[in-house]
Amino acid sequence: MIHQFDPFIYRISGEFGLRWYGFSYLLGFLFAYVFISWMCSRQKAGLQVKQVSDFVTWGAIGILLGGRLGYCLFYDPSLFVQFKESLPFWGVLALNEGGMSAHGGIIGLILACALFAAKTGVPQLYLFDLVAVTAPVGIFFGRIANFFNGELVGRTAPADYAFGVKFPHDILNWPAYEFSKLSSLSNVTSQVGISSEEWLRLVDQYRTQPEVQHQVTGILYKVIEQVQQGNVAVIQALSPLLELRHPSQLYAAASEGLLIFLVLFLFWRSPRTPGVVGALFLVLYGLARFVGEFFRMPDPHLGYQWLELTRGQWLSFVVILIGLVFLFVWGRRETLPFPGWGKAQSVKIHRRG
Repeated sequence: MIHQFDPFIYRISGEFGLRWYGFSYLLGFLFAYVFISWMCSRQKAGLQVKQVSDFVTWGAIGILLGGRLGYCLFYDPSLFVQFKESLPFWGVLALNEGGMSAHGGIIGLILACALFAAKTGVPQLYLFDLVAVTAPVGIFFGRIANFFNGELVGRTAPADYAFGVKFPHDILNWPAYEFSKLSSLSNVTSQVGISSEEWLRLVDQYRTQPEVQHQVTGILYKVIEQVQQGNVAVIQALSPLLELRHPSQLYAAASEGLLIFLVLFLFWRSPRTPGVVGALFLVLYGLARFVGEFFRMPDPHLGYQWLELTRGQWLSFVVILIGLVFLFVWGRRETLPFPGWGKAQSVKIHRRG
């Protein structure tokens, strides 16, 4: 199949409207509020239900700041020194350039837990365990949004793979990384009002005339928009030129999201040592992300790195190691466990975890 989803749920005007990506964050935060409220009411382990809305707000800020700063730091540090004359002025604030980093979001969330614990006296490890169970559902919604946006695409799949997807957004990378493919779009551009001759002329001038580069980019986006609008002629002309790819976003939604949530949720049915649930999340997320990257294309400007692994895999390897260390250290602590959700119970615990 060819990917035809529009990144907008409802487009108000131009590039303004309700996007799947923003909606996914909203769903994640709403789930966090409902689920954490339910957990607190059953566990009675330090965080009161009336504090949940404040805690979720702190967590949301941590995810947004950590996710964006993490992307800039781990994947594109040049954004820190990019400034423009138009909104949003600073590259770090240009969320359409690269997006967010899940690893950075995790760091931001951990810092938010630490700050909230310091402010309220709620055990820090309890907060960490709570968000560890909740975060995978947010990741699930985010990966579904990645699929609708046609971003973070998968690696090439076998030609007969039943679940393979062709992503029109691939053509946006051709000018920088597969320039020779641009000329093959002449039959496609003729379906959007650009003759084959005109297109080939633009391709020929692309590397020498900056104004032509903007024109070509605009045409490529127009082709994608026509696919999203269901233009049959454009779809039929473009589809043979695209590679069939793994829907890696959906793989990630299932493994990094639903699977980890179910494992951690069932694991915490019984009382657990403070911090163990959070440490287990780090290990499981790192493993799921590491394996999932074998089906996902690396960022074009980074490519494959040492041992043919991606930047995401090396970051995940670090997350796994940190999780294992915390699992060992916290798992050996002699302290009262946090109650599970399986039966309403009250356990006396220290105010600091």
